[in-house]
Amino acid sequence: MVTARDVDSQELLESLKEEMKKIKDIQPPEWSRYVKTGVSRERPPDQEDWWFIRTAAILRKIYMYGPIGTERLTRMFGGKKNRGHKPERFYPGGGSIIRKILQQLESAELVKKKKKGRMISPKGQKLLDNTAYSLVK
Repeated sequence: MVTARDVDSQELLESLKEEMKKIKDIQPPEWSRYVKTGVSRERPPDQEDWWFIRTAAILRKIYMYGPIGTERLTRMFGGKKNRGHKPERFYPGGGSIIRKILQQLESAELVKKKKKGRMISPKGQKLLDNTAYSLVK
């Protein structure tokens, strides 16, 4: 049995991104074209479908490390900020983006809410494992 842990993460995210585009509950909001993904970034993402890439990445992180909450996910998607002549410092990623994506994943029934964060649902686990299986095939 092939799982999402057995395949390359980049290949999994690319194929999972295409699966996310097919789900009607997962749609980027209007403001997503203009927003930065965190304090450490200087510009918005260049890719047109960055919302679906981030959604696939968050779903994979929940699968690997769940149950997991918003605060821990912001630390995972953070980065170092260039502060001029001062030394670089780590800043967490944008929490609003992660919160909206988690809400969309919940409405698509791929993630369920627990007392301490979100956990992958059987439907979400099936989607990830089937995508991984199609990559191996």
